[in-house]
Amino acid sequence: MELTKFTHSCVRLDDGDRTLVLDPGSFSELDEALDGADAVFVTHEHIDHLEPDRLRTALSADSRLRLYAPAPVAEMFGEFGEQVETVETGQSYEVAGFPVRTFGGQHAVIHPTIPVIANVAAFVADTVYHPGDSLIVPPVDVPVLLAPMHAPWSKTSEVIDFVVGVRAPKVTGIHDALLIPPGLAMVEGHVGRLGGEHGSEFVHLSPRETLTV
Repeated sequence: MELTKFTHSCVRLDDGDRTLVLDPGSFSELDEALDGADAVFVTHEHIDHLEPDRLRTALSADSRLRLYAPAPVAEMFGEFGEQVETVETGQSYEVAGFPVRTFGGQHAVIHPTIPVIANVAAFVADTVYHPGDSLIVPPVDVPVLLAPMHAPWSKTSEVIDFVVGVRAPKVTGIHDALLIPPGLAMVEGHVGRLGGEHGSEFVHLSPRETLTV
């Protein structure tokens, strides 16, 4: 399976026969990410993980395209009927032929005065874990972790603890568009060094780069 990273939190998974896109947000190269996709999985409603107009265009253009998302997102696309399926935490789904298990349930806290929203993390094909905007450690072995590098709701020590807690053999960064290159290199350096002490190899992917998983 090929994993392609796009800017920020969007990733595309291809196994030769089917394609799944996760979190196609406003910072990402959406025309490329969504081209020929069979399904889209959205962890939550924030614009950097979901660009509604562009996804609506894609769903309109291809009646075979399916959207899987938590209720607040699914309700935004109600006009597409059977093309949209609501997902909940603690469940298993078949998404464009990929088995997906869900974890988490809520977005990480940004500030006590900002309401917490739904966030459903996705574990795809028992291989790739995308936590969305959360640092939820799933109770399963994770071969490939997509680790949020920087956000208004996190600090570097928490990201490191998340990577150490998951203990995935391979880690690559997502949620990194808010950092300039020197800042990203610093965070990735800490995550790679301290995660490596616990058996996690960090692999940097720039936008459009691909990793075989």
